[in-house]
Amino acid sequence: RIFVLGIGFFTLCFLMTSLGGQFSAKRLGDSPFTIRTEVMGALESRGVLRRMSDMLELLMKRMDILARLENTTDFHKGDEARFPLDRFQPAAGLMERIQAIAQNVSDIAIKVDQILQNSLLNGKVMEGRRDQCEVPRDPKYPDCAGKVEWMRARWTSDPCYAFFGVDGTECSFLIYLSEVEWFCPPLPWRNRTAALPSAPPLPRAQAAFQSDLAHLLELIGTGKESLSFMKKRIRHLAQQWLRATRRLEQKLKGRQRDQKHILIHIGFLTEESGDVFSPRVLKGGPLGEMVQWADILAALFLLGHSLKVTVSLKELQSHLGVPPGRGNCPLTNPLPFDLIYTDYHGLQQMKQHMGLSFKKYRCRVRVIDTFGTEPAYNHEEYATLRGYRTNWGYWNLQPTQFMTMFPHTPDNSFMGFVSEELNKTERQFIKSNKVSSMAVVYGKEASIWKGKEKFLAILNKYMEIHGTVYYETQRPPEVPAFVKNHGLLPQHEFQQLLRKAKLFIGFGFPYEGPAPLEAIANGCVFLQARFDPPHSSLNHEFFRGKPTSREVSSQHPYAEDFIGKPHVWTVDYNNSEEFEAAIKTIVRTQVDPYLPYEYTCEGMLERIHAYIQHQDFCTTSSPPLPPKAKSPAMQSSPSPLALSPNGTHVVWSRGAWRDAGAWPPLGSLQGWLAEPRRSCTDTCRQHGLVCEPTFFRFLNKKEVFLQLGVSCDSTEYEMNHLYPAVSGAARDCYLQKEPLLFSCAGQHPKYRRLCPCRDYRQGQVALCRDCL
Repeated sequence: RIFVLGIGFFTLCFLMTSLGGQFSAKRLGDSPFTIRTEVMGALESRGVLRRMSDMLELLMKRMDILARLENTTDFHKGDEARFPLDRFQPAAGLMERIQAIAQNVSDIAIKVDQILQNSLLNGKVMEGRRDQCEVPRDPKYPDCAGKVEWMRARWTSDPCYAFFGVDGTECSFLIYLSEVEWFCPPLPWRNRTAALPSAPPLPRAQAAFQSDLAHLLELIGTGKESLSFMKKRIRHLAQQWLRATRRLEQKLKGRQRDQKHILIHIGFLTEESGDVFSPRVLKGGPLGEMVQWADILAALFLLGHSLKVTVSLKELQSHLGVPPGRGNCPLTNPLPFDLIYTDYHGLQQMKQHMGLSFKKYRCRVRVIDTFGTEPAYNHEEYATLRGYRTNWGYWNLQPTQFMTMFPHTPDNSFMGFVSEELNKTERQFIKSNKVSSMAVVYGKEASIWKGKEKFLAILNKYMEIHGTVYYETQRPPEVPAFVKNHGLLPQHEFQQLLRKAKLFIGFGFPYEGPAPLEAIANGCVFLQARFDPPHSSLNHEFFRGKPTSREVSSQHPYAEDFIGKPHVWTVDYNNSEEFEAAIKTIVRTQVDPYLPYEYTCEGMLERIHAYIQHQDFCTTSSPPLPPKAKSPAMQSSPSPLALSPNGTHVVWSRGAWRDAGAWPPLGSLQGWLAEPRRSCTDTCRQHGLVCEPTFFRFLNKKEVFLQLGVSCDSTEYEMNHLYPAVSGAARDCYLQKEPLLFSCAGQHPKYRRLCPCRDYRQGQVALCRDCL
């Protein structure tokens, strides 16, 4: 019985395994790359069935011999037999069962033959079609032939091609290039279901302001000191974030907001990028980037959006849907995220692994970029031709997709971070407990103190000097003995130190960090060095290779330009008398804690909300430009701009048509003509405004020069990041040919630039008065 049951069970399992693929033979036409494999597998299955039938026949013969022996022996005689007679079934019954099984297997083998004949017939038809594949000559697909040629030579260079079914045949190339990529037209013989009218998209979920940060802390994960630092910061500021969220919710008055699916990929923390930051978190390393990322995570979460957070390349590939291989193929599915926040390291990783999908979806990317990326460095062709190419530029993104730590580059979007706010009780406590003779030095690494003995000696005459320099066992020799060094302090202890101190002094490095704003918010005066000449990528190693020509006039230009005295003093450290006089004045000066609104939790929430609601780089396009200079196309429609009453600049005409969806609103536009050697950034600031690059497209017309009293002797369209502009002497006017090169940055002694400016909300330079 056991034997017969075993034979039957084995036969059933084998049939289910071998025939399962045959019953799916109807789908072979969906994937012509697998026909030959399927057929060969079926032939092998048929052979096994025949061998099984032969084995059963052989078994029957041997059982017949056994039955004959049964009649001629005394095998079952006597009580001493090991097994009783009733344990054995008659041989005749066993023979009948085996014979029945053999017959069933034989019948099944015949049916498999019939299935195989049909499959082979269909396979021959498909093989015939495969042999007939020719590269189509379709003018709508001019790159098809070249791509097929490339595939012939290189299709084995990346396993992702085989993943999508490429097997070295012409048809597999054409199917891949027409259905996975889009360089060739669809093959007419492919069994493609006619596209049905798509159902209207379901209404998007609405974003709801959050009131608990616990889930965000889970999303951030563990395993790195940098992640622990960010989570501690979020916990520390949690109550301020929640209060700010409630205030913004009241301000928006129930306005509908679509919930966005957002991927946050912090590329500089991945092992593949080196992650030099995490090991230095507890050793005095730079924390500015992690401060900003922690605040971005908190703001996006509290605004009610759905987040995924990654700090590894493997997680990034999984979330994006990257096929196996080396990154030359598109994603396996449409991108499931509306927005991706990353940095330059993450941007490079996405480009390496997304194939053509990177170009398709790059409009959804937002790049956190501390020092900014100017248009001249962002445009790949222009940067290469004009010498602006660096290791970090040439991405051909919209410049406002780059998001900076401070509002120093109007061509980019200002992301920022937050500093801790004080309530009335804390402000009063600080004012009554300030030590007017106490100074704290900005610099946690000993190297910053090297060569600063002269300044420290002068400062020591008037104030007790405190430091927070990291050390493990021995006091760093760069720190003088008269300095009280506390070592590296936790954030809350550092805040307490700042609340006592009168002065926070910088020695020129690090550039543009968050600490000076924290000091000013805690009632300190910030003293910093003026750089003469200004530091830039042309003369300073730190900025060399960064995608900006911005000139940095001090250690912290934002503090110098947007805050200023009495909270910020910028002096020439090479002038000992000026340096000492500033210290004397600071000791006598009383200042209150001050924090710009744009660096509060509410200010950052307000700003990010506006960006998410209004910035759309996937559908927005600039008006078409004339194809040739001096062509009839240059005679455009009348300008919607009007000369201001005092005749100094142009504004949006009250009677002109306005796009209700335009952002910033067109009513905030002002067009000014800059002086030679003045950038649009400086020109707008001179008039109490901010340069707004999205408005360049409305000024890029000959008529605007005429409205401002400039009669153009000639007008040319060219690719230059300084245009639109007019050359002072020859009265030659130049208009911008490439919208990606519209730039607030840049100046030249030859040109007077035409500059788009706008107003801004008090304390919130990123937003115009009507932008929220």
